[in-house]
Amino acid sequence: MARMVRGALVQATWTGDKDSMIEKHVEYAHQAAQQGAQVMCFQELFYGPYFCQVQDPKYYGYTEHIPDGPTTRMMQDLARETGMVLVVPMYEEENTGVYYNTAAVIDADGKYLGKYRKTHIPQVQGFWEKFYFRPGNLGYPVFETAVGKVGVYICYDRHFPEGARALGLNGAEIVFIPSATSRGLSEHLWRIEQTSHAIANGYFVGTINRVGIEPLGDDDFYGQSYFCTPRGEFVGDVGDPHEEELLVRDLNLDLIQEVRNVWQFYRDRRPDAYENLVNP
Repeated sequence: MARMVRGALVQATWTGDKDSMIEKHVEYAHQAAQQGAQVMCFQELFYGPYFCQVQDPKYYGYTEHIPDGPTTRMMQDLARETGMVLVVPMYEEENTGVYYNTAAVIDADGKYLGKYRKTHIPQVQGFWEKFYFRPGNLGYPVFETAVGKVGVYICYDRHFPEGARALGLNGAEIVFIPSATSRGLSEHLWRIEQTSHAIANGYFVGTINRVGIEPLGDDDFYGQSYFCTPRGEFVGDVGDPHEEELLVRDLNLDLIQEVRNVWQFYRDRRPDAYENLVNP
């Protein structure tokens, strides 16, 4: 019998405040659970706007401790209630003035498993992230969940193949890549980079982008969230480029072994020949 996992992604518009944004995602989680989803990922910085389009210290107020903050505790209750594994991207406060772009991973029984902190932090027009986040310092953890081995990569990270490979080497079977990306330079890369990570590393990818125009920026987020297989094939339709949408898809994890037995990238890689890649 095939090892099937039903996954869910939600691409959402900004509601205007944190509480209603959380409420919206809780409702989508219940909808996903009603459709049989077993694992679900929310979008980058899910309960806020994408405030990195400006540099304003008032947005430090969106930070919470993870796992001791109220939203993580709420998400633990939600995971327990719905029986789903949850990947929950939030704005993390480690200490006063020390903040990270983070995703908490919560198992289907509500147990907090750990977190991933975004590693690569951009600082360009409209993406002023170094103003808000320190670079992640937790490496590339892979979490043993009720649905299998789950890893996380966040938005700008997706431009860097090294972390995607590290997640594969650490055993990831599904990698979630939540994002907040507006139309412009990267849109033509959206269906290329994440599918390339899936192919190069032999795992499933679930990737999310927001939709709609937010008050801090002029460009709209282009949605088009999707799951893809280790062959880089889309699982069902790609999300709408403009409208809010819940995507629920069936993932046949047996494809991982099938693909890796054909494309022996892990066997044939040559780390002994790559030393100059990591020397500054």
